[in-house]
Amino acid sequence: MPNAPTTPVRLKDIARDLNVSVMTVSKVVRGCADVGAETRGRVLARIKELNYQPNWVARSLAARRTFMIGLIVPDLMHSFFAEIAKGVSAAIRPLGYDVVICNSEEDSAVESSEVDRLLARQVDGLLLASAQAPSSHSLFERIEARGVPYVLIDRRFAGSRASYVGADDEAIGRLATRHLIERGCRRIAHIAGPPLTPGVGRRKGYQDALSAAGIAIPDSYVVHATDDASGYLAARRLLALEPRPDAIFGYNDPTAAGAMKAILEAGIAIPGEIKVIGAGNVHYSDLLRVPLSTIDQSSTAIGQQAADMLIKSISSKRKRPARTVLIDPILVPRESTR
Repeated sequence: MPNAPTTPVRLKDIARDLNVSVMTVSKVVRGCADVGAETRGRVLARIKELNYQPNWVARSLAARRTFMIGLIVPDLMHSFFAEIAKGVSAAIRPLGYDVVICNSEEDSAVESSEVDRLLARQVDGLLLASAQAPSSHSLFERIEARGVPYVLIDRRFAGSRASYVGADDEAIGRLATRHLIERGCRRIAHIAGPPLTPGVGRRKGYQDALSAAGIAIPDSYVVHATDDASGYLAARRLLALEPRPDAIFGYNDPTAAGAMKAILEAGIAIPGEIKVIGAGNVHYSDLLRVPLSTIDQSSTAIGQQAADMLIKSISSKRKRPARTVLIDPILVPRESTR
């Protein structure tokens, strides 16, 4: 194998060596799909042989893009959002894009500041799991005024003109509650989430499933929490009720895990006396003292589809109509509901 050249390698050098067009080499470098496998292999082999390094500054100037997208999530410590980031990265990396990940800490002001910072860096597009209030649209209007494409993930906002990719939250609520009903539970409590679309949708699915089964529950059977600590406190309130619930559906896995801690501390058997199910299928769900039944939201697929939708919007010469993609949930039964 020849030594790597001392002068910078250009696309036209590779094209000349292989007797192909510069456009063909450029498409291989950019990860375009419309190049034959044999030609792609030859180009990639020559690129490796010559240690070709793309000139990203020149590429950005020529394409009038930065080849960067911004991803803003409310909590990177939550594995659900980490898996979304993994899906985004997997989708855009072969296309020559980089992702800048920001953590809003579930704070709308922090999110707004991060958006402004990303826009100042001239990112080509944004992916947002937004922490804005459900009735707030000013941030989205500011993004739209800049003409920057963006896609909402996990959380929908009425009136937004953006595309959306996320789980079918009402279906999650129905699936989890029906599972508990099928396990013989009739006093099913719910640890509901904050008033954002995931929490609202899952509570509605829970209520719809109970209504379809002819099961009435008191208002006191619905409490609110956001994480494992508040889920623990919420479960303690539920355990003090009379009659005590025989099942708890946590709107996410952390609240369900917190509930299980409270139940076990009280000396109550899971699943013998109380069954518990969460949602999210986070990485530790099967490692708990009692493995947690859950609903898988296909978080990596959410990230991949959202990134694909955003890249298509960035590449389109015309404004693409907004689309909504709902990922079907999957029941993952474990010991906590057996």
